[in-house]
Amino acid sequence: MCTGHCSRSVGMALIPVAIVCMLANALLLFPDLKYQYLTENHVTKEAMWCSGIWASGLLVLVAARGFTTQYEKKGCCYFTAEVLRKLGYTCLAILAAGLCFVVSGTGLIQGPLCLHNSTDGLQWGRPLKPIKTGEKPYLYTPERWASACVEPRGVVMWNMVLFSVLMAASGLELIFCILHLLAPLLEFMCGPKFCNNKVVPA
Repeated sequence: MCTGHCSRSVGMALIPVAIVCMLANALLLFPDLKYQYLTENHVTKEAMWCSGIWASGLLVLVAARGFTTQYEKKGCCYFTAEVLRKLGYTCLAILAAGLCFVVSGTGLIQGPLCLHNSTDGLQWGRPLKPIKTGEKPYLYTPERWASACVEPRGVVMWNMVLFSVLMAASGLELIFCILHLLAPLLEFMCGPKFCNNKVVPA
């Protein structure tokens, strides 16, 4: 197929990005690199959903494998089936990466789950979570970061960096897959003879 090389390139590019998503989400489950926060359910729900592991990680890897797999069969029916297969894998990757992007953005905006000082003393919660509509997000008030949480240590930066990495990586996957969507659509509209079209000099 005309776009076979393009599909393989996109598939190969998605593999390291998907691995980055999986690693970032895995680290989010262990603030301060300690497992007790996970066992005691003191990890944000956005990290617990593990969208970076199963969505922009495993599902995108499945799609990437589909992009890189090529068959030698020929024929009209095979051509149609191959184009539909590519469309299916591309749509799967777009949905998975989009889900991870939204979940990661929500986790970033809501802030970390941590032990913090409140009017009732030390308690677990999300002290940086926006309460009022139009309230300035904590992302733009770095002076609040150091004093917001007592435990885990450095959890504000931990969450900010890893959720930002997840957003960037899943956003990159979205860009790759949306651009790749044009390839099978073009093949589907133009038919199997599209690649063989040549410009003949007058």
